[in-house]
Order: sequence, then structure tokens, then C-alpha cells
Amino acid sequence: MNYEFAARTSSLATETMKSVEVGGHQLLLANLDGRFYAVARKCTHFGGNLCNGKLVDGIVTCHKHGARFDLRTGRAVGQATMLIFHKLPKDLRSYPVKIEGDQVLIGI
Repeated sequence: MNYEFAARTSSLATETMKSVEVGGHQLLLANLDGRFYAVARKCTHFGGNLCNGKLVDGIVTCHKHGARFDLRTGRAVGQATMLIFHKLPKDLRSYPVKIEGDQVLIGI
């Protein structure tokens, strides 16, 4: 596995997230209590950019239909709602992260 530079640790305050591109992959990078996590940025329900969602306690809620994902694991933890239909989306792909000095590296 090849680890590639994604960001500096100082560029992401705790309990925040941002969009990064690493190795041609569009990812969401989050800092949760000083630990960094990376998942696919695109919601598996309807393709919304999860970086536009709301982050609370490590769970991001998609701004489009409310699907919720645990950023520590990529696991879908809340259903998306579209009109009267509710569906649990597929889990997000998660990526390994390691810190070297002040660099956040993501395994691609």
C-alpha cells in the first residue's frame, strides 16, 4: 500500500472535516479528538458531497437526504429519507491514515 500526503495536521482543527484529493480519489478527511480518519467523500445513497454535511460526535449527516455515516469506520448508521422512502445506504469506503511529523498520510 502506498501512503500519500493529504494535509498538515495543523490544517484541520479537532471535530472538523475537509475535502482532499489523494491519488485521484476524492476523500473526506476528519479530525476527531486528534485522530484522523479518511473515507470516500461521496454519499453512497445519492452522491452528495459529505463535506457539505454536518459533523457531530464523529457522525456525518449528508445534506441531501440525511444519510448518516460513522467517520471512524465508514459504516452507515442512519437511513436516508427521500419523500416517504427510507433506506440504509451502503457503507463508505474507508482508508488507512498515518501521521508522520505534521503530515497526514492516507493509504491508497
